[in-house]
Amino acid sequence: MTPAARLAAALAALPQGAPQRIGVAVSGGGDSMALLHLLADWARGNACDLAVVTVDHGLRPEAADEAALVQQAARNLNLPHDILRWTDADGDSGNLAARARTARLDLIAGWARQRGIAQVALAHTRDDQAETVLLRLARGSGVDGLSAMAPNRPDAARGVTWLRPLLQVRRAELRDELTRRDQSWAEDPSNADRRFDRVRARALLADPPLPGLEVDRLAETATRMAAARAVLADLAVTAAARLAGSEAGVLHLDAAGLADLPDETRWRLLSGALCTIAGTAYRPRLSALQQADAQAAAGKVAALHGCLLVPARGRLWITREPSALPPEPLPVSLWDGRWKIEGAFDPEIIVAPLGEPGLARFPQWREMGLPFAVAQALPGLWWDGDLLAAPAVPGAQTGAPQWRATAQSRLTAFAAVLKPD
Repeated sequence: MTPAARLAAALAALPQGAPQRIGVAVSGGGDSMALLHLLADWARGNACDLAVVTVDHGLRPEAADEAALVQQAARNLNLPHDILRWTDADGDSGNLAARARTARLDLIAGWARQRGIAQVALAHTRDDQAETVLLRLARGSGVDGLSAMAPNRPDAARGVTWLRPLLQVRRAELRDELTRRDQSWAEDPSNADRRFDRVRARALLADPPLPGLEVDRLAETATRMAAARAVLADLAVTAAARLAGSEAGVLHLDAAGLADLPDETRWRLLSGALCTIAGTAYRPRLSALQQADAQAAAGKVAALHGCLLVPARGRLWITREPSALPPEPLPVSLWDGRWKIEGAFDPEIIVAPLGEPGLARFPQWREMGLPFAVAQALPGLWWDGDLLAAPAVPGAQTGAPQWRATAQSRLTAFAAVLKPD
């Protein structure tokens, strides 16, 4: 099949159907420039609106020229194009490359939401898939990690779905496609810098030390692992439907039923619950999860992923760790993704966890039937260090104005985390 035929087949196979409006992220490199031209052809033949976006990280002097290259190509194709610039490259926290990747996705997702675009295509290829499998194998990843990249990945946190319609296409085929069209592209010099793990993995796949350690074989492994992952996800969703509940904006799992589950399923439930309550797509490390699981099974509160695992009253409660919740000034429509706050808004009043001091002020919290560690993460309204109200606690407000806090069930989000695709 030609690259165009593979792209068309990938888009036709999407669970939500072929898109009628789509964005494409183009860096100026060979893969993304080929995706741009292939998608432009497909969009013209399928009555689909296509918009183009480029992120200029400003990390290399060539970045501006590469963005201009994309802009000219989009103009030649009569497509709208926007250049987004990352302005936080000089921050002092974390790995720069990882921060740049996160910033790129955040910027593109924000651009897509503003344009009313629900799906954005990325130019990952079969070679990228194989490299990802090799890197994750080296890191000791399990089934989920070796599933590598999905062709269709909803990103609920960012409000967009990432599409990878070229996962069955080799990188060299895309260069041939551009050459056939007499189209230019940019080469990122970092792709030859062997300080990067992915560059070394690419070199290893170009000259494999063992027969079978090659791009196509590793990409096939990802496909098989994705099928296994789907089976394991179904088991976890079934177990969650039987064991999980949501109360006071947190999740709880039946402790006895949880203990009876196979390790793999139990860890999936715990990891999914932590991601749901923390509001993050990134799961905790397996070793840390196993340690927290053992600690909770022994009847002790465990802290992990900005959350607490609280064994109490025949349940394992997964709640927010109060210290992980930054204060937010009013108005805030949905605090921590869990509580809808309504009432008089004043920017000098902040929403923050009740904690021990707040619970001591309003002992009515005991009537809610919540464990102490869970109740500490209930929302409080504070002004200048003084607690004005605990709107989630019945009868725990003094004076006017009055506020109301309504807990949001986390069960739907939990199921989506357990089986995102």
